[in-house]
Amino acid sequence: MFKALRALTPFALLAGLLMAAPAQAQKIGVVDFARLVQESPQFKSMMEMLESEFAPRQREILNLQQQLQEKQQRYERDRTVLSEQERTALERELRDGSRELQRQAAEFEEDLQIRQNEEVGKIQRTVLQAVQAYARDERYDLILGEALYFDSDIDITSAVLRQLSR
Repeated sequence: MFKALRALTPFALLAGLLMAAPAQAQKIGVVDFARLVQESPQFKSMMEMLESEFAPRQREILNLQQQLQEKQQRYERDRTVLSEQERTALERELRDGSRELQRQAAEFEEDLQIRQNEEVGKIQRTVLQAVQAYARDERYDLILGEALYFDSDIDITSAVLRQLSR
């Protein structure tokens, strides 16, 4: 019951705001916050920065993977002519190499995700400040970040994107 009540609270507040000053027109806008973040120039810059930051590690992982594939092919090709000791050593190298590759790939993904989350958080703060500045400058009474339905006339996402691009 509390979940349903909490979900209806924003709508009740909006209804109260709209009824509070019926003689004065309320200026309301809606933004698509996810679109603002993903289409912002800051997001594109962040993606390029992370790509260049993590490119050396990615190349290292790809090289390790290629070396492992070459060893696997050599093992498949030569296993019948290798001595028992050589075959066992090569199998151990393949197994250890595979573990190392998995470990490095997992660390890479985790580090990339952490950095991406840090940078997206900064961008979200910038976008929020841009929305607030736009709302103050244009004298909006209410900006909604999420709505079930709204007319495109009150969608200010593109206008805020233009402001972010400056």
